[in-house]
Amino acid sequence: MPNVAILGASGYTGAELVRMLATHPQMKIAALSADRKAGMSMAEVFPHLRHLNLPKLVKIDEIDFASVDLAFCALPHATTQEVVSALPRDLKIVDLSADFRLRDPAAYAQWYGREHSALDLQQDAVYGLTEFYRDAIKGARLVAGTGCNAATGLYAVLPLLEAGVIDPDEIVISLVTGVSGAGRSAKENLLHAEVSEGTGPYALTGHRHSAEFEQEFSKAAGRAVACTFMPHLLPQNRGILASVYVKGDAVAIHAALQDRYAREPFLEVLPYGDAPATRHVRGSNFCHLGVVADRREGRAIVFSTLDNLVKGASGQALQNANLVLGLEETAGLMQAPLFP
Repeated sequence: MPNVAILGASGYTGAELVRMLATHPQMKIAALSADRKAGMSMAEVFPHLRHLNLPKLVKIDEIDFASVDLAFCALPHATTQEVVSALPRDLKIVDLSADFRLRDPAAYAQWYGREHSALDLQQDAVYGLTEFYRDAIKGARLVAGTGCNAATGLYAVLPLLEAGVIDPDEIVISLVTGVSGAGRSAKENLLHAEVSEGTGPYALTGHRHSAEFEQEFSKAAGRAVACTFMPHLLPQNRGILASVYVKGDAVAIHAALQDRYAREPFLEVLPYGDAPATRHVRGSNFCHLGVVADRREGRAIVFSTLDNLVKGASGQALQNANLVLGLEETAGLMQAPLFP
């Protein structure tokens, strides 16, 4: 049974990994790290996990990686490059941060405001959108998880670009997301009184996940593709819903999604004309997609929804870890969504 470590276990994505790994039939949690909460138990940090027999939280340099087969890095952005560079070179890594998502170091510097500090590792990193990079992930040493917003939009658009059923120059993504996507650190703008009873757009001058959209859209289309992307913050804990406005025949778009995801265990295409809802995927590794025709002929709206902490982060990471370790891809991930 492979031993795994979770680096950054005191955050939301770390807690989700623990929750799912607790019932995983083929992985064992060997170590949990935190920075400010080192020395504490997971029960103290996350009382909902108090029933589990878990290792205490420790500093990363206190972990004996000789007994670890794979490490999940659930660390803040801009810290993972340095941490991973110091880990044993034979240790397999599944990263949940943004540090290795962009293949072009110049694009990383542009969007994240700092130079990439682990270029040798970036060359070997495999983008972690499982359903599109499955074969490469199986042989990867380092898997770079996608952004949660990015995954939601990519699932809706990539098959359409691959099939050539939409105009690559007319893609508009309007997305709403829950507050847990901003992480667990205290932020004034995320206080309950600041968020509840309203919604509004954020990252008005360009969200960093735009870089992932353009990287992957351009690859799928075989030429440069730019899109319009605007996220909005929802007064709820979990969930992302993307409404994607495209130019193309709605019936052909729906058929392309059905064809592409027919054999995918976690991608569910709804009947033509139906739209998904965040409450139907909450707490699960599923992504639901729908297509409706716009009132203007030759245009359509594609909907995509997933749980940002599961399919958008920790569930995707576990799915990729299963592949890296040669395990059943769906192991530990078939829990039904929580409802109501």
